[in-house]
Amino acid sequence: MKPLHLCLCLALPSAVALAQQPADTPQSILATAIVIDTHADTPQRFLDENFDLGQNTPVSAGNIDLGKIKEGNLGAEFFSIWVEPDFRGHYAKRTLDLIDSVYQQAARHPDRITMAFTADDIVRAHEQHKFAALMGIEGGHSIENDIHLLREFYRLGVRYMTLTWSNTNEWGDSSGDINNAAVKHHGGLTPFGKDVVREMNRLGMMIDISHVSDDTFYQAVKISRAPVIASHSSSRALTNHPRNMTDDMLRAVTRNDGVVMVNFYSAFVDQDYLKVSSDPVKTKERDAAIEAFKKQHPHADGSPVTYDEYAPLEKKWAAQFPRPPLKALIDHIDHIAKVAGIDHVGLGSDFDGVTSLPQGIDSAADLPKITQALYERGYNREQIQKILGGNILRVMHKVEAVARQIQSEAKN
Repeated sequence: MKPLHLCLCLALPSAVALAQQPADTPQSILATAIVIDTHADTPQRFLDENFDLGQNTPVSAGNIDLGKIKEGNLGAEFFSIWVEPDFRGHYAKRTLDLIDSVYQQAARHPDRITMAFTADDIVRAHEQHKFAALMGIEGGHSIENDIHLLREFYRLGVRYMTLTWSNTNEWGDSSGDINNAAVKHHGGLTPFGKDVVREMNRLGMMIDISHVSDDTFYQAVKISRAPVIASHSSSRALTNHPRNMTDDMLRAVTRNDGVVMVNFYSAFVDQDYLKVSSDPVKTKERDAAIEAFKKQHPHADGSPVTYDEYAPLEKKWAAQFPRPPLKALIDHIDHIAKVAGIDHVGLGSDFDGVTSLPQGIDSAADLPKITQALYERGYNREQIQKILGGNILRVMHKVEAVARQIQSEAKN
């Protein structure tokens, strides 16, 4: 449009958390935090709308710009390099164009934005009071079944790849079509898919298991020597959507010290919203309207109509359903922290990629409300700062270390 440390799972807010320090306030906690969000679909706006992050835009136009970033104290963003499956035969080219669009933003605003490729780069950008731009590929179809392309995308700065998007590709099953009998599935990962996981470990590219089927998930976690991430996924125990993760999956992520970054999408964080927005009659009407729009707005060069072009239709359709309260999002963060441990949860908003967000979260400018809500639930400075960015920084460091180890082994 993602059972280690059992002692930590028990010692959490509203139970026996460390006491908040008297001098701590949500504002002081946020002021010293490095806030990292691991998923925003803004590159489509860069490329297809010639959007400049320096433009201050209304939230109806998008969730992220430099003004909103500053107001929300967002220190680093993993921009999603997502190629719609309709671009069949042109996945790699579209991927390269989207990557270039991120670099162009940094080039336009060198005093405010810097490209980042490592955990240390993020910390350095924070010290320089600059926004760190990173990239993650959303959907393994981007590599066109070619391990050489995977390596090239790493060289260009991509630091995670979601093994699948909502579409099953030639080497990995997706949660998005796992029940579609017309789709050829693999029982998880093919031998090539397993090689992709191993090569990502060697390169130092984080393995993202958002969007994948349950079988793909468990196989990836078993194979990977480095921590895996869910760049934008929430809890299935609270909202029963296949894009979300079961409690067993949450615990499995901790076995190699990974992290689950909570998705903000209303249908992933609120069961009531999911129920009403999944009504077959209404979704059929929405899909028909989108298909009609695509037919009425063909591109002269034959390229597919992009998501950004028909997104207003989806947003208008989604607006008919009441947005869930902010509490729903915080409940997911809280649940994952309690099941997986405080070291294994973070933020993966899906800004600019979803049609509905919880009440009060309209853009990156509203991120401080999450700190406030966590503080009110009894989370202390250290715990909140782990959720805001510390946990993903730790994972990045470990992924980088595992890559160095694997490369060293190959030389011996």
